[in-house]
Amino acid sequence: MKTEAEMLNVMARYCSQGEKCTFDVLKKVKNTGLPEDAAQRIIDRLVEEGFIDEKRFARSFVNDKFRFNQWGKIKIGYELKIRKISSENIEEALANINENEYADVLTNLLKSKIRTVKSAVPQALVATLLRYATSRGFETDITLKTIKRLIKNVDYE
Repeated sequence: MKTEAEMLNVMARYCSQGEKCTFDVLKKVKNTGLPEDAAQRIIDRLVEEGFIDEKRFARSFVNDKFRFNQWGKIKIGYELKIRKISSENIEEALANINENEYADVLTNLLKSKIRTVKSAVPQALVATLLRYATSRGFETDITLKTIKRLIKNVDYE
């Protein structure tokens, strides 16, 4: 088993590789078998030295999940809550998403999904698209508006 000082160095390297939150680092430290108080001292030191910053982590997480995974705000917020990020940090990070980009991503996801749906019945198509967008974390109201706009342009031939 590693000592507290060795574990601090290991976790500092781990945090240097990419943004990490307290929850993830604490879980990793606890898995090594260190006592709870030692784990907390390591976390406190990493926060103090700037290796862990919840606000910075939330911004980075939101950016990555939106840009690369094309997740909606609901799913991103849920994942951040699981990691015990504060509501203020979640709201602030989600507010950084550009609304036009958000609408464009949703539109593009729905357009590509429309091509794969076999049903010619408009109600079934709407239901499928709505389920798909909600599973990706997009809000129902925005999704329905986008679907209505897209279905007008869909060719049913």
